[in-house]
Amino acid sequence: MELKTIAHFHSPFSSKFGIPKQSGLVEELRGEIIFETAFRNADALRGIENFDYLWLIWAFSANRHDANSLTVRPPLLGGNTRMGVFATRSPFRPNPIGLSSVKLIEVEWESVRGPVLHVAGADLMDGTPIFDIKPYVAYADCHEGVRSGFVDANPIRRLDVVIPDEVAALLSEEETVTLRKVLELDPRPHYHNDPQKVYGMPFAGRDVKFCVIDGLCKVLSAR
Repeated sequence: MELKTIAHFHSPFSSKFGIPKQSGLVEELRGEIIFETAFRNADALRGIENFDYLWLIWAFSANRHDANSLTVRPPLLGGNTRMGVFATRSPFRPNPIGLSSVKLIEVEWESVRGPVLHVAGADLMDGTPIFDIKPYVAYADCHEGVRSGFVDANPIRRLDVVIPDEVAALLSEEETVTLRKVLELDPRPHYHNDPQKVYGMPFAGRDVKFCVIDGLCKVLSAR
């Protein structure tokens, strides 16, 4: 099977660090889907505006090495417990393919880049190649009252976040809200807990520096 890249994703994240580990966790996080020249045709999107959510099938293009183990260490379990790769959503898989559900905000039918899909809630890095787009269909894709394995016993914990006024002044209101939501999810590796360590995260063209002390995330700068 030969997979064709039909589009690329554009987001505020130019590296993997800081990106939410699942789609939908930060619905304020906006992104654009820009199609390759061969697919810049409104006919290919006919009817898509009538769906609220889409499935994206894409490549873990930033993985620097091939997966060489059938077990992985999910961050949700602290990074120390191994689970079967097919029982997780780890990016290190035999085939580095991602699946994400995103909210369709707007279809920009006419632009110099061809039709553009504006979406929210994605967990994709800027420049990620997309292989396919499928509509999210509630009656088939939504299953209520189901078990979710180790995820059920490990609810997401969020940090309190402080963004000083001088940092917020460098960002738009939307960027500030999105940055806060992203940092609430604690982008650090789960085994890190050094209050003296300063982390750097590229976001919206800026290098955001922050630290975490006793469950409080403080943004130090955004240059």
